[in-house]
Amino acid sequence: MQDNQMEIFAQGAHIPLAHRLRPSKLEHFAGQNQIKNKVAALKAETLPHLIFYGPPGCGKTTLAFILAEKFSLPLYSFNAVLAGVKDLREIIQQAKSDLNSGQKAIIFIDEIHRFNKAQQDALLPHLETGDFVLFGATTENPNASLNPAIQSRVQKWRLNKLEDEQLNEVIDSACREINLELPANTRDFIAKNCSGDARMALNQVERLAEHSDKDLSDLNFIKDHLIETFRVFDTNRHYDVISAFIKSVRGSDVDAALLWLAAMLEEGEDVEFIARRLIILASEDIGNADPRGLQIATSAHYAVKQIGMPEARIILAQATTYLSLAPKSNASYLAIDEALEYVRQNPTVEVPTHLKNHHPDKKDYLYPHSYPNHWVEQKYKPSTPKFYQSSNHAYEKMQEDFQRKSRQKNS
Repeated sequence: MQDNQMEIFAQGAHIPLAHRLRPSKLEHFAGQNQIKNKVAALKAETLPHLIFYGPPGCGKTTLAFILAEKFSLPLYSFNAVLAGVKDLREIIQQAKSDLNSGQKAIIFIDEIHRFNKAQQDALLPHLETGDFVLFGATTENPNASLNPAIQSRVQKWRLNKLEDEQLNEVIDSACREINLELPANTRDFIAKNCSGDARMALNQVERLAEHSDKDLSDLNFIKDHLIETFRVFDTNRHYDVISAFIKSVRGSDVDAALLWLAAMLEEGEDVEFIARRLIILASEDIGNADPRGLQIATSAHYAVKQIGMPEARIILAQATTYLSLAPKSNASYLAIDEALEYVRQNPTVEVPTHLKNHHPDKKDYLYPHSYPNHWVEQKYKPSTPKFYQSSNHAYEKMQEDFQRKSRQKNS
């Protein structure tokens, strides 16, 4: 490492590069033009409660500090994971003290989605009376993670992951800061493989600076040192990828299903979770169009539990390809929901007397096996709507044809 680089690292060796380069002015803030337009319309005296949400490394925390600096307001930072209610109360008291002195403060709650309902409710009276301005940051969608009372009192600002071009600007700035010459192909490689996360990109630059005596244009060397850190699998991605996987199987796109399966396996998804979702899909989306689908899925779940990774990938691939290519029907799924809705919306459904376990009319029950084709005309329920509508497809069509022929022969 060159002498001037050694000096730079010595000056702030304990402070990560991503923190040292955190911008303090909006003009230095990477990307998020849709947010910059909103900031331009803000006024200090009417500053609203704001929730910043979006993927990691898109600038949520940075934006909170930039706004505090822009409007010259004190900011008290609170982490919903690391601190407790007692700490929050102390910060609220300090903010109220500032208000009594004529200056409104900002309380910034990082990972605000970690607050439970009771903790969120504790904020409500202060938000209502304007004791402070609330800024919150979360990687979760606030429509799902925050209770309605909080949502009605805040503005929700979505931040997007950074584009490759914007990440390249962040990387260039970092290289200038630490006097590191990074070849263009390496900068592009980092930008393309950081999932739009500026913090991750800066961490890669910092790691490469430790190897500045190596050939930093050698992408094989870069991959050996960095590739493991490129995998991002947070809660949002967990749900997004499994959603894409299930929808691809449902849509009979076998290659897309395998792609998303591979992504989940590579990113460390729980293989039993994947297998459980395939069991649900086998009934919901394939049903009796191919009854073997449920057998395949349940067998895969059992096998995955017994085998584990890496061989579990083969079992999941077999189940995925079979279910993707199987004929589809959601008739059973729709039928049970129709029946449930009927039961919920009506008085208790009475059992016909000839079907009851103990009743004088039990003698009137007709035993189907005593009749040709093991079927006889008989009333099995009160007058209710028809719930099951066959897809008239694949094995369900065979079932319908069989039932129709049996009735015709007995009539």
